Amino acid sequence: MPQFPTATHWGVGLAETDNDQVVKIDPYPGDPAPSKIMQGLPDAMHGRARITRPAIRKGYLESGKASRATRGQDPFVEVPWDEALDIAATELQRIRDEHSNEAIFAGSYGWASAGRFHHAQSQIHRFMNCFGGYTASVDNYSYAVGLVLLPHIVGSSRQLLRESTVWPVIKEHGELVVLFGGVPRSNLDMTPGGVGRHTGPHLMRDCKAAGVEFINIGPSAGDLATELEAEWLPLRPNTDTALMIGLAHTLLIENLHDQAFLDNYTVGFERFQAYLLGETDGVIKDAAWAANITEIPAETIQTLARKMARQRTLICTVAGIQRADHGEQPLWMTVMLASMLGQIGVPGGGFGFFYGADSTIGTPVNNYPWPALSQGQNPVKTFIPVARISDMLLYPGEPFSYNGQALTYPDIKLVYWAGGNPFHHHQDLNRLIRAFQQPDTVIVNEIWWTSTARHADIVFPVTTMLERNDLGMSRHDTVLVAMHQAVSPVGEARNDYDIFSGLAERLAIGDAFTEQRDAWTWLQSLWSEAIRRGEWSGLNLPDFETFWKQGILELPHPPEDQVLLKAFREDPINNPIATPSGKIELFSETIAGFSYADCPGHPVWLEPYEWLGSPMSNNYPLHLISSQPPVRLHSQLDSGSVSRQRKIAGREPVTMHPTDAEKRGIVGGDVVRIYNDRGACLAGVTLSTDIRPGVIRLCTGAWFDPETPGVIGALDKHGNPNVLTRDKGTSSLSQGPTAHTSLVEIEKFEGELPSITAFDPPPFVKG
Repeated sequence: MPQFPTATHWGVGLAETDNDQVVKIDPYPGDPAPSKIMQGLPDAMHGRARITRPAIRKGYLESGKASRATRGQDPFVEVPWDEALDIAATELQRIRDEHSNEAIFAGSYGWASAGRFHHAQSQIHRFMNCFGGYTASVDNYSYAVGLVLLPHIVGSSRQLLRESTVWPVIKEHGELVVLFGGVPRSNLDMTPGGVGRHTGPHLMRDCKAAGVEFINIGPSAGDLATELEAEWLPLRPNTDTALMIGLAHTLLIENLHDQAFLDNYTVGFERFQAYLLGETDGVIKDAAWAANITEIPAETIQTLARKMARQRTLICTVAGIQRADHGEQPLWMTVMLASMLGQIGVPGGGFGFFYGADSTIGTPVNNYPWPALSQGQNPVKTFIPVARISDMLLYPGEPFSYNGQALTYPDIKLVYWAGGNPFHHHQDLNRLIRAFQQPDTVIVNEIWWTSTARHADIVFPVTTMLERNDLGMSRHDTVLVAMHQAVSPVGEARNDYDIFSGLAERLAIGDAFTEQRDAWTWLQSLWSEAIRRGEWSGLNLPDFETFWKQGILELPHPPEDQVLLKAFREDPINNPIATPSGKIELFSETIAGFSYADCPGHPVWLEPYEWLGSPMSNNYPLHLISSQPPVRLHSQLDSGSVSRQRKIAGREPVTMHPTDAEKRGIVGGDVVRIYNDRGACLAGVTLSTDIRPGVIRLCTGAWFDPETPGVIGALDKHGNPNVLTRDKGTSSLSQGPTAHTSLVEIEKFEGELPSITAFDPPPFVKG
């Protein structure tokens, strides 16, 4: 059988076809640890959940915006492409004429395609910019807090991630790695733009073999590979900041801190010291104080602080910790602790953020500046933080704060979504249903009948990466891929580029959008630019025809000596970091000047809005952790075989401690109802002692499947944790998501199990 090279966010593969269907995808032979996620793609591509024709919600076709309250409930009418494009273009023009471009929210959040051209976010933003602009979103759900906070404290957040100290350096020079939240193995499977060689797991094993010790602090031992033999401190969720403060107190009072480093490389420590010693509020933040909050014994905290001071120590804080109420504080305290130890900028010491968020952080990478489709400039300056979608739709005209700015939510009349699934990644889905009922029109480009598509008015079917040609050129990877089209588009699916070209032609912006190029011409143009950029990095890339025939091109392996903030450590005067002082700002005059009660000028312990130490735990005594799943990327390919094989009675598995299950008369394999005041869902139980009592894990990404579609408060049959999570910003500073601050209760489900319908198409009627 012929093999067609392709690139996905979770790996490079070779697709085999039969009778114009993808039947198998072999991993790239050069990948030492390929992900299994890709194996779920063939049946998902050809399954019942595919959108095969343009479709318009029946109520919208008959009554337009007057029917918006029945989004998610109405059947759909399949229509010809020209009719669907005409209706969408007419509505885009109407909204612009009657309300201005600011009234259009062009949502595109998600990983979408790994290709450089057929990338949904680039396509929709280019189209909307040609049309006069749109209300945009900034930051991301993954590490919104870090993107906003860290520039105030240690300079560019994206630079910090690109320049993290790599595992080979830790292997050679490190002694102790203290991990707040572990390094989840599932996240190491993926990188935006694709992974040719999964190297993270074996690089960490090399560290262990070289004698590096790991300590895993968090509610789940499973957040770190068992072969690393880490000591596990089962922290009460959302109390990482308190533990770090307790460690800092021990370092200070036992004179284990590096005062010379604090004097020469940081500003503001004295303000934090006064807080630490209780001089500002009368509360001494010692190990005993921290133990009361964290339920980690005071002696353990003191012993750990002494150990960290005695050894070459790297402190790593995972991304999930900042997706919680007051998520700024543990990141800031990570920098504080590392500064007190004085090892920032030395090999194997200091701090690192978001190791395990994807496969590149901590792994030697190239960071090649490959080209992508130009999005142009957005003339509209209105924006929202990405996690404030529901607030924007529900409260137009209301003020909000963000990173020192006083902003106002725009009045959105049309949402156009291409790439991503907000009914996966957004919190409090019942609130999102109500929010999606507000705009006049919702248009969605989608591959599958996700809940986002089901809550739209106009739905355009889109191709997968194996139904089109593209270029796989991850900025971080060592492999370039000529992504060959393997099969014909399923049904009447079209590329995003062709959909937007059709709309652009109807809106008299066709030439501006396409520049009179078809997709193949764009690929050739992008490759020509890649050749030029490769020369900047000393690479001699072949011409397009040679590359396309070759299919997969390996690049030189990157250097393995990267140390975060090494130049700053060696010469802080000539290599200042990008903060107002040029130093690490342990106290930020800028943030203090914003006068935010929920994010003051230095790190502090702020009690979460709900946690196991609050009165709310009397009614909801279990803390929900909604981490990334091991069998899919977010909600991608949930309809595929790899994800579905992990289900229990067709539901997403929830992991709980045996003692919590016994109290509730629950055994492994039972289906349970998980609930709180925000909603309820069903899940299948797995039992494990690797999770702390009082904590449950329900991974994200099960397609939202309400028992009564489109009805607020309906039971989710499938196990989507975001029917349970609260939709509130981390603070006035970053307004990030707080999915990991959620309390719930569980009970055994009694009665007949409702059938799973998430992977079936919605009902259709004739127009």
